[in-house]
Amino acid sequence: MNYRETMEYIEEMSALGSVPGLASTIELCKRLGNPQEDLFFVHIAGTNGKGSVLAYVSAILRAAGYRTGQFSSPAVYAYREKIQVNGKEILAREFAEWMSLVREEADAMAAEGMQHPTVFEMETAVSFLYFREKRCDIVLLECGMGGDLDATNIIRNTLVAAFSSISMDHMAFLGNTLLEIAGHKAGIIKPGAEIACGIQEPEVLKILKARAGEAAVRTVEKEWLTRIKYGLEKQRFDYRSSSGNFYRHLEITLAGVIQPENAALAVEIIEALDKKGFSVTEKQLRQGLSGTRWPYRFEMVAKKPCFILDGAHNEDAAMRLAEGIRFYFTNKKILYIIGMLKDKEYEKVIAHTYAYAEQIIIVTPSHEKRALPGHELAVTASNYHPLVTEAASLEEAVEIAYLLTEKDWVILAFGSLSYLGELGRIVKNRSERHDRSGKNKRGR
Repeated sequence: MNYRETMEYIEEMSALGSVPGLASTIELCKRLGNPQEDLFFVHIAGTNGKGSVLAYVSAILRAAGYRTGQFSSPAVYAYREKIQVNGKEILAREFAEWMSLVREEADAMAAEGMQHPTVFEMETAVSFLYFREKRCDIVLLECGMGGDLDATNIIRNTLVAAFSSISMDHMAFLGNTLLEIAGHKAGIIKPGAEIACGIQEPEVLKILKARAGEAAVRTVEKEWLTRIKYGLEKQRFDYRSSSGNFYRHLEITLAGVIQPENAALAVEIIEALDKKGFSVTEKQLRQGLSGTRWPYRFEMVAKKPCFILDGAHNEDAAMRLAEGIRFYFTNKKILYIIGMLKDKEYEKVIAHTYAYAEQIIIVTPSHEKRALPGHELAVTASNYHPLVTEAASLEEAVEIAYLLTEKDWVILAFGSLSYLGELGRIVKNRSERHDRSGKNKRGR
């Protein structure tokens, strides 16, 4: 298959949906020569913050000179961003070649009466093959959903099992209580692995420590994050790690009140990796943290008015977003653009955020089968807020937002990551056109 044919095949296979369980991935990778056995991993589970933590750790390891692979989802701005080595996406030609090989084995499994692997299971296998070919020193692997039954959990060479904030999400697959969800996430802990954990609810931490057994759990303690200086473009903080190391004036460029906690978890992971032979100097750690980029996590993509994109799509993330709004935008007028998937806690997201909006524009995430139709979300939002408008397209939503706001307002787009990438491109293209137009006028 060429790349176009590969994407058509993936679109066709997307109808298989998500199927928790390891049997198909185990069989598929066995037929492919078990490429995962030749790799070493940092395995990251959690509900919110997994991607940011992965981005910090990846940037630090690259700064230290390690060839670093990363597999994450969902894609935001381009499909192939899911699979990267040293921050560079897999080439279209390479992805098509590896997926063709994986498809051959996946179709053979189906022909033999076995369940056909899902798209995520096949992507996971492609990533293992690619990382092995590229001779990665280490791979950062983000769980797609859950932990114990996630396709990524067929790995055995886990150096560090890491947990970002765990909260309610994917209840149809993971259970209706925080304890059930935490139990699934804890399933990535492997014998001999170091364990690093972000700030958690006490009952979650209890589950993780029970699963860890006699192994020590490195935890981020809120009281050891001090002298935090928040900002939309730069943030600084001091941190004393669980090892007792004190880091003064750590700097990050990712905005959001949760980001110092995510960066602190990255520090814990790096210290855990040191025990596994991956040495990183403090200078390299600082360089990696300050150089980390991770799109659409409270990201400012335009100014005057300030235009923020954030992937808050569940209750916990919405609470964090509301905290960020109160902190960064006190006394500012704010317009929302919201698009959600139908299997998310969209009413709870609105309940936690509606009070800060002057007006709400609703969109339907395009090219997403699980998209919640805009009119359904608009009805729900109207139960909380008197000024709700449904836009026919993302382009229309952006234009309406700019028409309704002044330069000192804030436009905040949030919800499903699946639409924020496209929305971000629309905003950036619009800003570039207006910048060029302004320069031409000044030139005359």
